Amino acid sequence: MTKPEILEEKPISMAELKKEMENTKDEDEEPNFRVVRTKEYLNQFIVLDVKKAQELREKIEKLKIPRLKEEYIIKILDILPTRIEDLKSILQAYTITITNDNIKRIVETVKPYAK
Repeated sequence: MTKPEILEEKPISMAELKKEMENTKDEDEEPNFRVVRTKEYLNQFIVLDVKKAQELREKIEKLKIPRLKEEYIIKILDILPTRIEDLKSILQAYTITITNDNIKRIVETVKPYAK
């Protein structure tokens, strides 16, 4: 058995993951239970399609918030916090400090995309 080599690690949103999973369908085999469970989870929790997720990502990046890394933006895209408290609790998991003004700007940018 060969050992896979990781060439690059790049965070992707759940919408992008769903699209990638649809693109890599294997007609010859029946998918294993992990693939089925992952698809069920994605279908249940994805709010944005890939196009809107990319559009929102670009808008958040254009805010030019200091120390806001790509992985934090991806987490924001997946959860779509519409309240300041929600965004603060999401970012609490990371060692990052963002000013209240920047948090408000992020929330205001996300609100139109949340259903």
